[in-house]
Amino acid sequence: MLRELGAKNVQLPLSQKLWDLNWGFVLLICATASVGFLMLYSAAGGNLDPWASRQMIRFGAGLALMFFVALVDIRVWLNLAYPLYAVALILLGAVEVMGVVGMGAKRWVDLGPFQLQPSEIMKITLIMALARYFHNLGLEDTRRIQWLIPPLILVMAPAALVLRQPDLGTALLLIAGGGIVFFMAGVSLWKFGAVIGIAIPSAFFAYQFLHEYQQKRILTFLNPENDPLGAGYHILQSKIALGSGGVFGKGLLQGTQSHLNYLPEMRTDFIFSMLAEEFGMVGGLLLFALYILLALYAYAIAYRSRNHFGKLLATGMNGIFFLYIFINVAMVMGLVPVVGVPLPLISYGGTAMLTLLIGFGLIMNVYLHRDLDIPGKR
Repeated sequence: MLRELGAKNVQLPLSQKLWDLNWGFVLLICATASVGFLMLYSAAGGNLDPWASRQMIRFGAGLALMFFVALVDIRVWLNLAYPLYAVALILLGAVEVMGVVGMGAKRWVDLGPFQLQPSEIMKITLIMALARYFHNLGLEDTRRIQWLIPPLILVMAPAALVLRQPDLGTALLLIAGGGIVFFMAGVSLWKFGAVIGIAIPSAFFAYQFLHEYQQKRILTFLNPENDPLGAGYHILQSKIALGSGGVFGKGLLQGTQSHLNYLPEMRTDFIFSMLAEEFGMVGGLLLFALYILLALYAYAIAYRSRNHFGKLLATGMNGIFFLYIFINVAMVMGLVPVVGVPLPLISYGGTAMLTLLIGFGLIMNVYLHRDLDIPGKR
């Protein structure tokens, strides 16, 4: 019914929108999150407390928020894109003034009942703001450099603030996520090549301005054996866990690296290493299968959208989701430096979970309004 009415901009009742939700997509999200609950149960030695139970509560709250985001008219999110981006940018600035320090970095704002990590919110609002900008930009304009300066500022302003926290991984994630929207909006490939050509030599120059622990992470990535009991400890133990799982793994609660406390941060950044040790290569591939299905669903939704804002929004959110997976798995395998990016729907964490589910809610919102024609320059 929505396909017939959407082109006429007819507002469907709430019950009809609920019925038309992509429930296969929702089921995949729940199935993937259930893998995370199981691994957090294992990380606690066979107990739901303290991590799995809290993660379930957060997931339940996140699902409610996801459905709310999905059911709101997409034109509301179009109109709110810039204001929400501004709020997220202000919160990032507030981190500089009143931020809470944790694990050697100032990344959180204390809001009383809970602590908020504004950089996670910025991942969502940046994609929304860029999608709105390019929705109102003609295809010919994307080939003119002067029209690309405003979106570049939209990307670089929060990235610079995040770098000051310091959080190099999230800053790179913001830049990469923005780059995906630029590419889908039709920006010429030679412009990407020019940016990369400038970025590579600049990275060597910027290395001297990195914090000592960030420099150590890069050196450890190049040769972790140089400091096996210090900076290289995390990645070496992660590789041991990955290799010891073999094809079928040692079994639930049987992982020696994790349950003998050799594997650090096993409930957050290195949870995939624990999963691979207990369920082996087969378990890792099954998780990848769930991720691939989620990504394909999101891509199909973006491809099906008639309005350019929805197409860019769904593609951008899907791109952030893919980057989370790629960076985390590559990190625990030693293919990229350790940057502290969680594994989507699996790693323990509140703000990252809620942010990801909001992103999925926006993708489902695009699905519900896939036949809605929103005027733009295209």
